[in-house]
Amino acid sequence: MHKNYAAAGQELTHRSPSIATIQDYASPAHKLWAQLTHEAESAANGSPIKRKILRPILESYDMKEGLATILARGATDDIFTADGLKSLFHDLLKQAPSTLDLSIKDLQATLQNDPAATNPLIPFMYQKGYHAIQTHRLIHLLWQNGEDHIAFYLQNRSSLLYGVDIHPAAQLGSGIMLDHATGLVIGETAVVEDNVSLYQSVTLGGTGNQRGDRHPKVRQGAIIGAGAKVLGNIEIGEGSKIAAGSVVLKDVPAHVTVAGVPAKIVKEKLDKTHRSLTFTSTGLSSYAGQMIG
Repeated sequence: MHKNYAAAGQELTHRSPSIATIQDYASPAHKLWAQLTHEAESAANGSPIKRKILRPILESYDMKEGLATILARGATDDIFTADGLKSLFHDLLKQAPSTLDLSIKDLQATLQNDPAATNPLIPFMYQKGYHAIQTHRLIHLLWQNGEDHIAFYLQNRSSLLYGVDIHPAAQLGSGIMLDHATGLVIGETAVVEDNVSLYQSVTLGGTGNQRGDRHPKVRQGAIIGAGAKVLGNIEIGEGSKIAAGSVVLKDVPAHVTVAGVPAKIVKEKLDKTHRSLTFTSTGLSSYAGQMIG
């Protein structure tokens, strides 16, 4: 049975935060939120303009509300008010707590792999690649709940806002980085596993002559360079790299580099490491390199 999200397009009253449990205060989300709040206060430094910019953090009581506020404020229109869309996103984050965990791992991946992300505040507040992934995660929840029309509508809004086109049904793992993100396309039956990095103008698309399961499966730790086109129901192996501008039409083995049009193997036996997320008592820490058995 479909859930009723009709109230999402209406002004809703602000809800008071519930009392956090001991587990809440020990969670990665709480630690990260404390870190973001501290950095936002330091960045604002008494400036009224900066405080307005950083309001989603400074005036939110936890990471769920802060993230929902950021994702809602640019996507509003005559269908969804700012408060209504924020409420919808917040409710989805509450209903699926694991989605917030994925958001944290995406943030960590961005910090690890993007030199421009000098601290968590930068991607959380300003980087549209991070915002596009988080919006897709919430749209995907709507899709799974049978709310296909709302999912498609918000996917369209997200595409217009971020220049990123991800079908609501596409499956994304954790620790995903979209660098710059402009022009990225991910098709309906695509699968992107954990710790994958995708650069601007990447296409994970179909060949145009297939139906059903017709999009790429990108395995853990793969890196796909800017402008690469990966077409058809093919597999991009674990830890592989696809050079910028390549056109990939066949399976790519694990731990190799491919380049060209059509893409061919140019380097074999890459370092077989992947990144895993760790936390310190203060919040996010760096990835630890771990050998793949």
